[in-house]
Amino acid sequence: MSATVGRLLILASLLVATAGALVGFGAGRTQTREGRRWAQRFAFAYAFLMFAATAVMEYALLTHDFSVSYVAHVGSRSTPAWVTIASLWSSLEGSILFWAFILGAYIALATWLTRNDYQEYMPDAIGVWLSCAAFFSFLIAGPANPFISVVARADGPGPNPLLQNHILMIAHPPFLYLGYVGMTIPFGLACAALIKGRLSQSFLKPIRESLMLPWVFLTFAIMLGGWWAYEVLGWGGYWAWDPVENASLLPWLTATAALHSIVVLERRGVLKRWTVTLIQATFLLVILGTFMTRSGVFNSVHSFTQSAIGPTILAFLAAALIFSIALLAMRIDRLEAEGNFESAVSREGMFLFNNLLFIALTFTVLIGTVFPLVVEAIKGKQMSVGRPYFDSMVVPLGAVLLFLLGVGPALPWGRADAKQLRRALLPPIAGGIIVLAIGYAFGARNPWTLVTLAFAGYAAQVTIAQLRAPLTQFRRAQRRFAAYIVHAGVVIVIGAIAVSSTMRYTQEVHVTIGGSANVGAYTITLLGIEQRQEPNRVATVARFAVAKNGVAKTILEPRMNQYETMREPIGTPDVYSTIRGDFYLSAMNI
Repeated sequence: MSATVGRLLILASLLVATAGALVGFGAGRTQTREGRRWAQRFAFAYAFLMFAATAVMEYALLTHDFSVSYVAHVGSRSTPAWVTIASLWSSLEGSILFWAFILGAYIALATWLTRNDYQEYMPDAIGVWLSCAAFFSFLIAGPANPFISVVARADGPGPNPLLQNHILMIAHPPFLYLGYVGMTIPFGLACAALIKGRLSQSFLKPIRESLMLPWVFLTFAIMLGGWWAYEVLGWGGYWAWDPVENASLLPWLTATAALHSIVVLERRGVLKRWTVTLIQATFLLVILGTFMTRSGVFNSVHSFTQSAIGPTILAFLAAALIFSIALLAMRIDRLEAEGNFESAVSREGMFLFNNLLFIALTFTVLIGTVFPLVVEAIKGKQMSVGRPYFDSMVVPLGAVLLFLLGVGPALPWGRADAKQLRRALLPPIAGGIIVLAIGYAFGARNPWTLVTLAFAGYAAQVTIAQLRAPLTQFRRAQRRFAAYIVHAGVVIVIGAIAVSSTMRYTQEVHVTIGGSANVGAYTITLLGIEQRQEPNRVATVARFAVAKNGVAKTILEPRMNQYETMREPIGTPDVYSTIRGDFYLSAMNI
């Protein structure tokens, strides 16, 4: 029953999305009130149908209806309830359904918030959104159908064991989807502006807000993904330049550049063409990342197995690329700047340099990620591009970007004289020297780490100084306050990455029960090993007492988890965190 209802809902959503896209584009041409209303109704109807289809799938998962193909593939009576709920996005077909559900929610929200505003643009925007929705409904109805009826069996294998290994399974993928899928909304708005051949000042607000929301979600997703890798994968790192990790970073870079570009556009009336191009590029990189994850072309802990939907997504990417290029070719010359740059040595000048660095970073990561695929397609040889390439190329660009993060906000808008420049740029040098000295005192010796710390100190002092003004007039300067809070977070994160990536100490030791070993300043003592039977796995847990300089600190319990469907166990490390760093303990061969 669930399979039949689910299929009917998906087919109805395909029909509604297709009709709504046609009505939206038609209403954009005629600009009739009734046409706009019908486009809005189709948008709400699509959201309702996807909500209903997702609810049917969750019901099938929770009731263990193994007559539904997706439940038979990822369901299990032994998995905890939270794993069962999260199984929706644990495999290919369910993840596409979850994508369409979030897309429906975004479309409904954006349509509701703009229902009485921006009437010149919104029908075309709804047409673009529902065109994307129609593609994903087609994907679910065809090659990625989770509602196929199968012969019911007594139990299923459960989701990928790696995805059952940490509670972050609940948070990381949904945040990633909220970031990825949400980029469809500013893409539709930017396309609507190009279709109309004008981008009014008032229309910048919904574009900025619709871009900011998924950018925040994507930022959190990347951070949670790093935390997940650190806590689950057992290798002591949080970023490995994995192709699918890069797939999430690429649209984040262009979206960040677009947000900075919008600030300049709102303030100075320039970079209109650049802004819409960045927004379109962000959406295209999202679809490229979707192809990387779901085509099976990359061997990654994030990616799904080989599937039939890779060519379909690639065709959609090609169609979206052609549509975007055609719009730019036919309409971009109509988006004329309303202002001009007065000086390169100004806040808007630094924003432009900042944008160029973000694009340079994007191309650097993109080339390193897709180059192996190009080589394999042309020469038939497999190769990989590893950390040395990315570190050597990205680290210098990141350091310069951090420096601009300090210089840009310190400069005034427009033209500045020599006295203003000295007053703005010289005092923060003290902050750079202080942070550099602190890093050196704590053992930092890597040249790039020291450079990064100096730039971080410079940017931190500028950010603190800029925060003082918004604090005194918070109600009138909330956006500015929030921007500098984000800048402060970026400074801290980049500084922390520089330190953690160059000052890590690893050691492998062999310990018997009751025995001890020294690891740096720490002493670990193996108290015992026990097996714990859990509903979905058998855990072998090692208990270690941890002391530092003879003083007892904590008990750590790294483990190896054995799942029925995996031949090899999955390790879960344990971490003791202090203000000076983490003591990371991973147990092997227990």
